[in-house]
Amino acid sequence: MLVRLYESHNNPRQLDRLVRGLEDGEVMIIPTDTSYALACHALKERAVERVCHIRNISPKEHPLSIICYDISAISDFAHITTSVFKLMKRNLPGAFTFLLPGKNTLPKIFHSRPQREVGIRMPDVPVLRELLERLQAPLMTLSLPTEDGDEEYRTIPELIDEAFGDRVDTIIDGGEGHAGFSTIVDCTDDDPVIIRQGIGELTL
Repeated sequence: MLVRLYESHNNPRQLDRLVRGLEDGEVMIIPTDTSYALACHALKERAVERVCHIRNISPKEHPLSIICYDISAISDFAHITTSVFKLMKRNLPGAFTFLLPGKNTLPKIFHSRPQREVGIRMPDVPVLRELLERLQAPLMTLSLPTEDGDEEYRTIPELIDEAFGDRVDTIIDGGEGHAGFSTIVDCTDDDPVIIRQGIGELTL
């Protein structure tokens, strides 16, 4: 099901239906400030398992990421030092994934790797922030795979529906996405390290 949302003045009932779906364990495809991504309620472990299955990845080999509404919410799910907090505050919301030591407030599947790290995102997308504010919980996300290497299947909602519509419950159409990936910053040690340069330009 393709659901169109806008930067503002969305139907509250429609947003509430999406929130109820997430609370019931539905898997969705959502807009981010890069390409579209698979998503579910991060605290619903079976939904997280379903997203991993769709994406064909193992949580033991691939660190999982969550999207939080604001920085104060991040501290509920990851350990964050004062210096990293300041770094994130300078750069979020934006096209970044910060790797942090995860907390036990996340389901066990997030701790499958020995490092127990979790990716933290806070995209600058009004539609997504409105949904997160209503959900009052983080979303777990994984980037969409490309179909035959064609980036349009990760950025154009109609093509995403064509390629993935039968594998998810809802696709949120927030307009055309942006090709590329978030910049990944490893903050699990004292000195942050960029391990993938993407769209986001980090301000130190």
